[in-house]
Amino acid sequence: MVETTFDVAGLVGHRYRVDDYYEVGREKIREYARAVQDFHPAHWAEDAARELGYAGLVAPTTFLSTAAMLANRKLFDTVITGYDVVVQTDQVFEMYQPVVTGDRLISDVEISAVRSIAGKDLITVTNTFTDHTGAVAQIMHTTVVGITGEDIDPDVGDAIERVVMHGLDTTSRTTATPAQSAAIPVSETGPHLSPTSQTRVPRTAVRLEDIAVGDELPARVVRLTRGDLVNYAGVSGDANPIHWHDQVAALAGLPDVIAHGMLTMGLGAGFVTEWLGDPGAITRYGVRLSNYTVVEAAAAGSVEFTGRIKSVDPETGTAVVVIVAKSGGRKIFGLATAEVRLG
Repeated sequence: MVETTFDVAGLVGHRYRVDDYYEVGREKIREYARAVQDFHPAHWAEDAARELGYAGLVAPTTFLSTAAMLANRKLFDTVITGYDVVVQTDQVFEMYQPVVTGDRLISDVEISAVRSIAGKDLITVTNTFTDHTGAVAQIMHTTVVGITGEDIDPDVGDAIERVVMHGLDTTSRTTATPAQSAAIPVSETGPHLSPTSQTRVPRTAVRLEDIAVGDELPARVVRLTRGDLVNYAGVSGDANPIHWHDQVAALAGLPDVIAHGMLTMGLGAGFVTEWLGDPGAITRYGVRLSNYTVVEAAAAGSVEFTGRIKSVDPETGTAVVVIVAKSGGRKIFGLATAEVRLG
């Protein structure tokens, strides 16, 4: 086992800017929407997106987790070290403007918080995505727990090396020279929060005057097979074999292969936007993971989503939805909420 040999708390404030923008592709949006089983027409057809006021296909709520995966790779390979494995526990998405086809977004990566609970280190990484004008499109906060010790089989590292895909780029892609930086479209005035998500008129199927605290959303059950997990791994870039390889999952102390936490979050976001009718009407989405969805080789797993209105604010035209996700009779979301704007 690897011993933690660095001052974890001393990492707070470590930051870098990725040296290339991420361009949001039309087909990538469709691939991701398929991977999280989100079939809202605005993710698939330009005509449907334009009817809701978007300039192109609009990305699903959790889409930029794919860009964050690329941006954060250096951080987890060279900075957050000393753990046998890191496990995602919490995720928050703050949406300041819808992400659409053709957007070129720049990612700043920062270790924004470190705390210790029950002897475990919880590390929060913040990704700030800005466009060429310096407007913040989305901010993501990802919290992981670093695990060492007897919970993990010492052979898990070797097993991963034997099965993980080749060709992963783990080199630094941070701003290193003026020449590199000159190629990135960046505002000279610095980042500022885009007001778009707070000011655009949402075109939701649900009206504010038609909902009340305690109202329930229509339930949804989603089936997941090993094929769904492999597809999501390829689309998202999350190559962790605990999501598709029985031996590695067992060595990691899991009962079987499990679904990606971010996949279940994407399913949960789609559950809410299907009810809303406007994918850009979510302004904040936060999930605490409390359990996992087991997907056996011989049978599909399933996740049941339910939700209810927690609060309504007529002055701002907003509401908070509490989301419950269950799999195998267990809650897989400890606390999950979506803040939405209604037409």
